[in-house]
Amino acid sequence: MNRRAEHVFQAQFQSRDGDMIRCGLCPHGCRLNEGQTGLCGVRSVQGGTLVSLVYGRPVSVAVDPIEKKPLFHFLPGAETFSYATVGCNLACAFCQNHSLSQVRGEPGRGKFVPPAALVEAAVQERSQVIAATYSEPTVFFEYALDVARLAQGRGIRNAFVTNGFISPEALDAVLPYLDAANVDLKAFSDETYRKVCRGRLDPVLATIRRLREAGVWVEVTTLIVPGMNDGAGELSGIASFLASVDRDIPWHVSRFHPDYRMLDRSPTPPATIELACRLGREAGLNHVYAGNLPAGPLENTFCPGCNTLLIERHGFHVALNRVAHGQCPDCAARIAGVWTPAS
Repeated sequence: MNRRAEHVFQAQFQSRDGDMIRCGLCPHGCRLNEGQTGLCGVRSVQGGTLVSLVYGRPVSVAVDPIEKKPLFHFLPGAETFSYATVGCNLACAFCQNHSLSQVRGEPGRGKFVPPAALVEAAVQERSQVIAATYSEPTVFFEYALDVARLAQGRGIRNAFVTNGFISPEALDAVLPYLDAANVDLKAFSDETYRKVCRGRLDPVLATIRRLREAGVWVEVTTLIVPGMNDGAGELSGIASFLASVDRDIPWHVSRFHPDYRMLDRSPTPPATIELACRLGREAGLNHVYAGNLPAGPLENTFCPGCNTLLIERHGFHVALNRVAHGQCPDCAARIAGVWTPAS
C-alpha cells in the first residue's frame, strides 16, 4: 500500500467519477470531492486520491475470550487478540459501542502501530485468534487485511466482527484470510436499516450468504430492541433466512439496554429473548443462544441429535466442553464448528 504522508495510506476500491472520487468499499459508494470525508468518517480525498485516516491507528486493543465476540462454535475458550480503530459505515441509533464507532472528526487519534507489530503482540500474548472488532472492520479494511495476511503466516486464525455492510469486491479480497465472522443482523426490515441504521438490508444478507459459501465459519447476532425488531414475524423471518443459508449457523439473540440515541426504551424483557430462541429453533436452526442475560441454559450448546449437554458456559467462561473432533460423544452426531487449532 502506498504511503502518501506520515501514517496516511492510500485506500483500496476507489475510482474516478467525473471530477469526484468514488469509494467502492461498501454499498454507500460515497462520491467525494477534494477534502471531503465519507459517511464512515475515516476515508477522505486528499491530493486527488482517497486515503484511509485510520490505517495503523488502533484505539482499542485487548485480549478477550472468543466467546465475547460472540463466537461459540469457533475454538471455544481461545484467547483472542482484539483490536479496532474508530469509525463505522452505519449510524445505528442504538449502538452499544458508539464511543468508538460513531467518532467523527478525529480519526487520526491513537498511536501508530504497524500491522507486523500488532501481530507480534498477538504472538507474545499466545493468542490463537486475531479479531477485528468493537467498531467496524470494513472502515479500517486496508489495515485489517494487512494484519490478517501476516497473522495467517504466523499460524493465527482471523475473525471479523462486522455489520456485514461491505461491497462484494472488498469481501472477496479478505476471504482468503478470514476464518470466522460474527455478522450483526440488526433487523429484517429494509425500512429499519434505512431509518435507524442508515444502511440497507440486502447487502448484509448477501454478505452472510457469501461468507458461508466461501467456507468461513459464520455466526450471527441480533440485538433485540423493543418496538423495533422484536415482533414474532420479524424474528421468525430472521431465523428462517438463516436456516435457508445453513441450519448450523449459530444465532445469538441479545438483550438491548438503552444507549447512545435510543434512551427512551426499556431493556428487552427476558421473555422476548426466550421467544426469539424458541422461534429460532422452530425455524430449524440447530443452535440458538441468548446474550446479555444472567447465566443459564440458553447460553449452553446441546447436541441437535440427542439433546445432551455439550458445552456449558458461565458468561464468557467455558465450564465444560465435551465436543471432541466435531462430534457428540454420546450419539456421534456431527457438531458444526471449528473445534481444533490450526496445525
